[in-house]
Amino acid sequence: MNSLQKKNLNKAIGLISTAILEEVEEELNKSSKRMWIREWIKRRDTLGATNGLLRELEFEDPKEYFVTLRMSESCFNFLLKKVQPQIQRSDTHLRMAIPAKTKSQTVLYFLATGCSLRTLTHLFRLGKSTISEFIPEVCIAIYDSLQDFIKVPDKEGWKNIEKGFKNEWNFPMCCGAIDGKHVIIKAPPESGSLFYNYKESNSIVLMAVVDHKYCFSYIDVGCNGRVSDAGVFRNCSLYQALEDGMLPEGHVLVGDNAFPLKEYLLKPFPGNQLTLKQKIFNYRLSRARRIVENAFGIMAARFRVFEKPFPYSPEKVILIVKACCALHNWLNETKLQYRQFEYTVDSENFDTGEIVRGNWRDESEPNGFESLKNSLANHSTRRSQDLRERYADYFVAEGSIPWQTNMHHPVH
Repeated sequence: MNSLQKKNLNKAIGLISTAILEEVEEELNKSSKRMWIREWIKRRDTLGATNGLLRELEFEDPKEYFVTLRMSESCFNFLLKKVQPQIQRSDTHLRMAIPAKTKSQTVLYFLATGCSLRTLTHLFRLGKSTISEFIPEVCIAIYDSLQDFIKVPDKEGWKNIEKGFKNEWNFPMCCGAIDGKHVIIKAPPESGSLFYNYKESNSIVLMAVVDHKYCFSYIDVGCNGRVSDAGVFRNCSLYQALEDGMLPEGHVLVGDNAFPLKEYLLKPFPGNQLTLKQKIFNYRLSRARRIVENAFGIMAARFRVFEKPFPYSPEKVILIVKACCALHNWLNETKLQYRQFEYTVDSENFDTGEIVRGNWRDESEPNGFESLKNSLANHSTRRSQDLRERYADYFVAEGSIPWQTNMHHPVH
């Protein structure tokens, strides 16, 4: 063998040795990674919140469990059974699937506290990117599984709502209170001013109708904040549904000055120089409309994810908002919830003429919500103006209530 052949042989041996070493190193890395994953899962199973903190609270402190997930243990178990088929994945030979229980608790804790993904990582022993991936998945499952609690009312449903407004809020032929909120988001990359609103923040809009029991009967979420607040209503699906006769004939919604006066939508008389009749009408309308203010307030207090702007994509925020609305309705309706731990709504002291604030108002103001701007437009039809006048006449005649002349105090 000459020197050239020896050189080539040594070179070949070197290449083969390097390849073998790299393969061995790769296998060791895989083995090490598998060991690390097994150890991580073991720690998650023993130290994660599902089998640690939350299990402890479940047995020892039901109130703190309620505060942590915003629902009782019975509520959680019911919800888990509903969403499990959609979110439970199968184990593979490489890794064990994350239990549906852990996914659900992680997302509910996130909605209840608005904490960062890093905090969730430490608490539930899950990867940050993993949590980010399954938050939308769980939110979709929550909304889908609770559809019965947030669907548009049918004919009988509207009839029950109208009866509730008449009996409980002394406002006949009313099928709901309407309002909207800017949900503040971080501007998506390369979005320019698409989501930039009048308060110089970026947002999408949640438009909602609320029934006499503080539940959302219709939601529309996703209109970008750049659209003027007057245009938001015209550009959402709710407007077209109302124009197409969604409400029973002759019935109305009540709203504030952010909305136009319509034959199906009553708003207050504008200005400060009002007659007694107009003041009484404004009080009666405010009394019925206060329901939607309380519904938004309780939802934001219950789910502190609204406490600050959302650092997520608009698509993900829409799913989060819809899940919160569905949960809000279900928790208001279900008998499994602990009522003694729930927020209270505004009430009235008829003797003193004062509004008694609901305790949700004691929470810090949510920076993730902003109110719609009052509309300056005054282009209402004669028919809609006449309708408001007829209501005003009714409220000072056969539709009057004993305490209405005393109640001129707004909630602050």
